[in-house]
Amino acid sequence: MPLLFLVRHGEPASGWGGAEPDPGLSPLGMAQAAHAARELRKRMIGAAITSPFARCRETAAAYEMEAAVVARVSEGVREVPTPAGLADRPAWLAQMMRGRWSDDASFAAFRDGVVQTLLAQQHDTAVFSHFVAINAAVGAALGEDAVAVFKPGHCSITIVESRDGALHLVERGAETAAVNAL
Repeated sequence: MPLLFLVRHGEPASGWGGAEPDPGLSPLGMAQAAHAARELRKRMIGAAITSPFARCRETAAAYEMEAAVVARVSEGVREVPTPAGLADRPAWLAQMMRGRWSDDASFAAFRDGVVQTLLAQQHDTAVFSHFVAINAAVGAALGEDAVAVFKPGHCSITIVESRDGALHLVERGAETAAVNAL
């Protein structure tokens, strides 16, 4: 029964409402990634997957160097897709975070995709992902329909177990106190 170590990416170089649609990590984010990599290495995790977004790939790179593991890029743990033609992503995302997965078929499909990707992992795996995707996994593990069930901090490590065709929460990662947690 694989353990999945869900790592939220390090602090990005620009905020989620910024002009850069795919920012890498800030200097603090790089330090956070290095710390998370050292913590993960202690667990001897031999597999890793990462969102295709730069902030996750850079967070995963710290673990790749620390543990001599190559992270496979997976769309299944990507950031929640923004609707086409959306002018104000921050407002949309804030509203989405207050909602439920069942409010919108595309939300539910995103959540189900994250869960299926995680359940497909056959070995203990480090998973470098995003706030919303981690909430999708934890919500599924808890049987919660709310989109936001907690606020994982940058480079926090949340552990879920894949067992009997479902996710089960083992340990929540450290939460952020920030009002704008994304």
